[in-house]
Amino acid sequence: MKAFIAGILLLLGFTPAFAQNYPTKPIRILIAQAPGSATDTISRVVGNRLSEALGQPIVIEARPGAGGAVGTEAAARSAPDGYTLFMANNSTHGSNPALYPKLPYDAVNDFAPISMVASVPYVLVVHPSVPVSSVQELIALAKSQPGKLNYASAGNGSTHQFCGELLKSAAGIDLVHIPYKGSPPGVTAVMAGEVSLMFANLTDINSQIRGGKVKALAVTTLKRAELFPNLPTMVEAGVPDFEITSWFGLLAPAGTPAPIVARLNAEMVKVLAREDVRSTLGAQGLNVASSSPEQFTAHIKSEIARFTRIARSAGIKAE
Repeated sequence: MKAFIAGILLLLGFTPAFAQNYPTKPIRILIAQAPGSATDTISRVVGNRLSEALGQPIVIEARPGAGGAVGTEAAARSAPDGYTLFMANNSTHGSNPALYPKLPYDAVNDFAPISMVASVPYVLVVHPSVPVSSVQELIALAKSQPGKLNYASAGNGSTHQFCGELLKSAAGIDLVHIPYKGSPPGVTAVMAGEVSLMFANLTDINSQIRGGKVKALAVTTLKRAELFPNLPTMVEAGVPDFEITSWFGLLAPAGTPAPIVARLNAEMVKVLAREDVRSTLGAQGLNVASSSPEQFTAHIKSEIARFTRIARSAGIKAE
């Protein structure tokens, strides 16, 4: 159906010349996470500059729910005309497809990748009342109290859950998973002491760490975070082969005319090269990096395959 629509659009004049006149009305960027999340923050920073480049307003529309499936499906079912875009991430196009075989969208075939945007580590944080100051102390505490500690996630199938389940498997501990409707509610739960710990996106938890509202133990990338250079990686903290990165990228619905995708990619590359964009996102711990549509497509496929391997090795199952 999307291919048929794309053919009709071409017949109606969606040609390379048309792409130079695009857009002629406001654009919306759908996100599958809650307002205030890292996806929301990135979309607004990038959307403001992309709006200036394209000469049309860009509205950010949050559609959270079902671990990201609600917003992602809405984007996949939108008209492929360049006026609805989607800010994907490692949950919507990585962990979710790896865990749920019957999602209401196809992460590869229902979308036309435009460009990667940024990546950032997850951080293992605990409530200040938890009597640990390192990952190994946390593991020892969990082993002494099986099933007593719990961890928050942004929802079933989220990468936050993958991090928690990977720690359980690698360390041989029993933690109880408490899914929330998005990352911000999970972060709030950790700060309030409703849950013991969480693997939170650095962008979502940066200010809380600095304010002493949570204790940070380690980052999930192989390199230390520039914002917290004294914070060890999970591997350095004694958990081998623990590497999970949070990433973000802009997509369009499948069938969006290639000239429009090319125009959006060209503008995104320029936006992401701007010093003000890089410094604003960098202050949130984000590593900014654009890509070609082809590179982003390959990245999505490799991420789904990698999360599938993690799910199998760690015994992660859909809840």
